[in-house]
Amino acid sequence: MLHVALWEPEIPPNTGNVARLCAATGTRLHLIGRLGFRLDDKSLRRAGLDYWPAVDVVRHVTFEEFEATFQSPGTAVPGLSSRIWLVETPGEVPYTRAVFRDGDCFLFGGESKGLPPGVREKYAGRVLGIPMPTGKVRSLNLATAVGVVLYEALRQLHDW
Repeated sequence: MLHVALWEPEIPPNTGNVARLCAATGTRLHLIGRLGFRLDDKSLRRAGLDYWPAVDVVRHVTFEEFEATFQSPGTAVPGLSSRIWLVETPGEVPYTRAVFRDGDCFLFGGESKGLPPGVREKYAGRVLGIPMPTGKVRSLNLATAVGVVLYEALRQLHDW
């Protein structure tokens, strides 16, 4: 199983669309930190349509609580998980150059702020980016970015 994690998402329809994507792909969705909406928000539910019962969603109050989910015994650096990939703008490595494994988690930052600098520093070397060939935009919509990276991982895992 793959995992998608959203750090403090702000826009309900984006999270609803990501939830629908997770339901379609059998991916666990992790929501971390302070959300910019309530989980019973009408626009969140509308974006996820009637697929919410099929979404495997886990709520984490803190980043440390989320991170503990992915700790492996004997991890070289305590508190650092080799299963977590950050997806940010700009990214250090294009997402197409990463090699994904079953159990990996893709962590996306909030729409307006991204991920905290401390998280980016801690996971330096595991920060993926999606190329913007024209240079006319900084980033893609959150749900679009999740879909791009998630389907690349599925392609690799299933040899599509």
